[in-house]
Order: sequence, then C-alpha cells, then structure tokens
Amino acid sequence: MLGSNVCAQKMETYIYAIKGMDTLRMDVFSPKKIKKADRLPVLLWMHGGGFSGNNRFDIADNKLVKYVAKDHNYIGVSIDYRLLRKGKATGFGCDCSKDEKLETFKQAAIDFLDAAQFLVERADELHIDTSKLIAGGSSAGAEGSLNAVFMRDYFIDDKSKYENVSFAGVFSCAGAVVDASYITYENAIPSVFFHGTDDQLVPFGSASHHHCEPTKDGYLILDGSSEIATQLENLETSFYFNIVKGGQHEISAIPFLELDKIFNFFERTIINNEIIQTKIIKDKPSIKN
Repeated sequence: MLGSNVCAQKMETYIYAIKGMDTLRMDVFSPKKIKKADRLPVLLWMHGGGFSGNNRFDIADNKLVKYVAKDHNYIGVSIDYRLLRKGKATGFGCDCSKDEKLETFKQAAIDFLDAAQFLVERADELHIDTSKLIAGGSSAGAEGSLNAVFMRDYFIDDKSKYENVSFAGVFSCAGAVVDASYITYENAIPSVFFHGTDDQLVPFGSASHHHCEPTKDGYLILDGSSEIATQLENLETSFYFNIVKGGQHEISAIPFLELDKIFNFFERTIINNEIIQTKIIKDKPSIKN
C-alpha cells in the first residue's frame, strides 16, 4: 500500500513564513537513509480546498508526500498557505468578485514561491537538488502552484525576489491558470495533468471559473489543463495529460494508482531529457447500482 511504511521516511516541520495572523508551515519528508552528500528531487505540494479549507496534513496529501520519499527517493513537501476565502460570505464562486479571485490567486502563488524559496535557501541542510523542483497541487492548490510556475510575470511585481527559484516539472490535478499565453519557451517545463472534461468548478479548457455567467461578479475566464497542454504541445515541451470524459471535479483527487507512471514520466523527461507528449483519454467510470 502506498505510503504505508511510515518508518521508511523521516519528517520535519518548518515555519516558512509569517504573514499577519497566518503562520505558514511545511512538512518535509525525506528518505530515512539519506546520505550527507545526497541532493534529491523535490515534490512541493499545495493542498486543495477552495482557498477556504483543508490543510497540509490532509490524509491524501500527507500520503502523497510520504510516498515520494519512501518509493521514489524524493524530498516530499506539503505546505500550508493563506486561506483567503475562509469565512467569506461570498465564498469563491460566482458571488466572489473577479478582482477578489485574482488577488486570491496572486497571494497563493506568492505563498507557493515563498515556500519554494525557503527550500532553495536551505538546500544543503535539506539535501535538495534545486534544479529538480517539481511544483504540484490539487484543485485550489493546483491553481496556486500553476500560477506560481507559469504566471510569475503576471502576478509578481518584484521578480528579483525569486530569481533563485526555478521549477523543473508540474503535477496538477484539476488546475488552471489565468492566461495560458504566459507559458513560453522560457518557462515551459514537463507537466502532468489530470482533469475531467465536465469539471464544474475549474474549467477543463478555456471557460469561466465555476462556469459563472458574464453577468455575475465572479465571471473570470481561466485556461484549464487542455489549454495548458496545447500550449506545451506547441512549444514542443513534454506533458502527460490524463483526460476523463464526463469527469467532474472529483478528478482533482490525487491519482494514487497512477503515481508510478507519473514519476517515471518525470524520470524520463527531467532526468533523461526525453521529449514525451502523451494524452490518455478515459471514460468516467459508471456508477453501478
């Protein structure tokens, strides 16, 4: 069972930032028998929850980062970030204004970059290979991490602050960016996407967030996994795109049964520099009575 051998990795918790009333922590999982000279790839993971709930030690997220440390000799990192929509009457749907949504995405991207910078600054202490940092997340966490990777020029005013932070790969479950045209030869990297074609919250292609009508305050066009993958395809960059026909937002769940394939993809594209462009199309499983 994935992540079942809790003795196969060790965990340390760090505070990576304090912002107002929010103390932001990360759990760092390392292989137990790590050697002093080892420098390992990293999965930096951002949990979902609509920017209003969940946390870094959610059962599935915790299982994932344990798994990469145990089975793939990675450093697995799960982070907290500011839940800016928590307790807000307008939530994060169609009553939440476009400007509030963009500010939420911006601050989530900043939190993700701050976490990445914390790791880079402590690379020797944490045995991190800073050239092999994979950004990942599900749902809101996928939006935050994708915007941190691909939308830095859009959201970040002082880009020099993160000049030492670079990403080698992306692992996104039902995520989107504000504008896929910001993906260029300079920032395109091997990417894994899982998304349902009928996702009712985060658009699969280019559509409004939560499919809000144009008359709603929360009308905001986002570019989902299909648009991002198309951009990467045009840029001749590797991707592994798992499409679920008829799937809705449940496809944001971490695909545990696919993890060996996913990290094999990263091994081939990031470590061995192969170019792989794969689309897998599946039907949504039928519900049996």
